[in-house]
Amino acid sequence: MRNTLLATTDESPAPPASLRIALVLNPFTLRRKGGDHAPWVARELLGRGHAVRAFGDVIGGIPQSQLEAATEEGSAPLERAGLVRFQPDVIVAYDGLSPAAWRSARAARKLDVPLILVEEGFPDRGKPVERGLRYFGARAWGRFVRRTAVHVIALDPAAEAQAHQEGFDPGLVTVLRSGVDTTTYRPGLTSQVLYRHGVAGEVLLHIGRIEPGRGIEVLIDAFARTVGRRGDWSLVFAGVGSHRDVLRAQADRLGVGARVHWTPVPATEELPGLLGASTALLVPAIDDDVASPKIRRAMACGIPVLVSDVDRLGGMVVHDESGLVVRAGDLEAWTQAISRLSSDPKRRARWGNAARVRAKEHFSWPKIADRFEATLLGAVQERAARQSRPANQRQHQEEVTLDLSARASNESPHEGGELAAG
Repeated sequence: MRNTLLATTDESPAPPASLRIALVLNPFTLRRKGGDHAPWVARELLGRGHAVRAFGDVIGGIPQSQLEAATEEGSAPLERAGLVRFQPDVIVAYDGLSPAAWRSARAARKLDVPLILVEEGFPDRGKPVERGLRYFGARAWGRFVRRTAVHVIALDPAAEAQAHQEGFDPGLVTVLRSGVDTTTYRPGLTSQVLYRHGVAGEVLLHIGRIEPGRGIEVLIDAFARTVGRRGDWSLVFAGVGSHRDVLRAQADRLGVGARVHWTPVPATEELPGLLGASTALLVPAIDDDVASPKIRRAMACGIPVLVSDVDRLGGMVVHDESGLVVRAGDLEAWTQAISRLSSDPKRRARWGNAARVRAKEHFSWPKIADRFEATLLGAVQERAARQSRPANQRQHQEEVTLDLSARASNESPHEGGELAAG
């Protein structure tokens, strides 16, 4: 399969010690995909001596090399000509169905450099404009991008499944989650947010929008069945949304209204303290329309996480080691999970310590950057090896590659035309 494209051999030319890396973001995507992924990856790659240039981002949003920053004011416009002038060794584009990916693919072909895509993925019921843009991209240039990319980095299992559905060869797609700043998010922090709202004792924390269909009703029921009537436990919802009054009435009806607290979304500088001062983070999602950064941040703060078993969150929490993985939407399962958490302080401490270790070993940005950099270096090395082969061998490899891409495309539900590569 095409994943052999990233394989290296002793005969392969060594990649340059310092790469010129173009990071291409999609300015047309309404919500920022990947969150802080691109800025942190850029920062880590710069620290390793690579030259990084951002295209399509807001000015100053992505760190870049001093030389590049001196020659350009902020981020460069998203134009193929600008990418070509930069002469990158490798192009990294966010969102494989975006105009950014299409322009990146055209530049990659012109320069004969590898194109690597980063996919976050989002649920099919996303905003209508988002769905429309993805639909158009799939049919206008999806096939062209698929046949150009040498690797797809999916930020979670849901993004991996989406890449498969979009027709990418499964052999090209690997999951490499986003990371967390384990210095900012660390154990032992305190929270002014909890103090201002008069919350003391043990705190079960939920962070996110207060909307229907997010499993919050089940969480309140499970809280009422377990520690909700005890004076030393509180359930705190940090977020806003249209469903707050309904849920507040539910808590009152169950007799736990006094133990359920509602706070606005915490400021960025307050979030580490809020997590660090809580007993556990609860994520009762019932589908993949859920953000995962809060889980990594909670683990980095050394608190256990109770998380639903939805695909997007799979593998983040190790069951009965750094928290519990709970059946989504199952009241009995969530009741049992909260009971286990609340009944044994030593178990909670053990889970929290393991969560911190897991965050540092698997989700810290240096660890994420190690794998990201290795993927870039492998792609550049393989491209150099291909370019050094005799012309007849290169033609055969390209024919095999195109054949495998065509097979993957034929299996895709999004088959359609492509724009010209010129």
